[in-house]
Amino acid sequence: MRGVCGVPDKARHFALTLFALLVLLLGASGDALAHAVAEGDKGYIQEIYGIHLMSFIYLGAKHMVTGYDHILFLLGVIFFLYRMQHIAIYVSLFALGHSTTMLVGVYFNIGINSYLIDAIIGLSVVYKALDNLGAYQRWFGFQPNTKAATLVFGFFHGFGLSTKIIEYEISPNGLVPNLLAFNIGVEIGQLLALGAILIVMGFWRRTAGFLRHAYTANVAMMCAGFVLIGYQLTGLFTA
Repeated sequence: MRGVCGVPDKARHFALTLFALLVLLLGASGDALAHAVAEGDKGYIQEIYGIHLMSFIYLGAKHMVTGYDHILFLLGVIFFLYRMQHIAIYVSLFALGHSTTMLVGVYFNIGINSYLIDAIIGLSVVYKALDNLGAYQRWFGFQPNTKAATLVFGFFHGFGLSTKIIEYEISPNGLVPNLLAFNIGVEIGQLLALGAILIVMGFWRRTAGFLRHAYTANVAMMCAGFVLIGYQLTGLFTA
């Protein structure tokens, strides 16, 4: 059955459902949209003194797993990657980017307005969704370097992490080991999120409707990115 503008009703229903789920997840995350840390973890970070490796590994993993903007971007990056070596390359570039700017940003106290950096991170989700839709080839007649884009947006994701850590005034005592432990936790969290995504994508790709619904899924992802951008820009101009 055909729906509005020739789009099948089932496809439109799928897109609307996926978009609603994404919005609900983003709304339920609350402060997670701004890379915030739960109040209990925030107090712990502010009060902690000395080296606490396991605690910071846990905090890093928890932050990554609950960071919906990171997960959405990661989903976009691997959406049409089928070979593990290709997935490894792109995920490694993303990890290199956000690890570098997170560590450098905190160590040298390079802070960026959290609303602005998170709006850029939302933009990274929109960018990748449009890339998956082939928009740049249709609009401009060329394909941006996807590896370079993944690395560059990884830098911005890292500054999002470092900005929040700086705001919580982590103790300089044990700073470097704790930061390294936090980064290890972030990578563990990224691998956990990636594993879950790949399992779901693996089952989905085996269905006859994958390619048919891939378009609507990326449109929904793009809309979620615009929600992130709008949320952060609203905060920027009203704070």
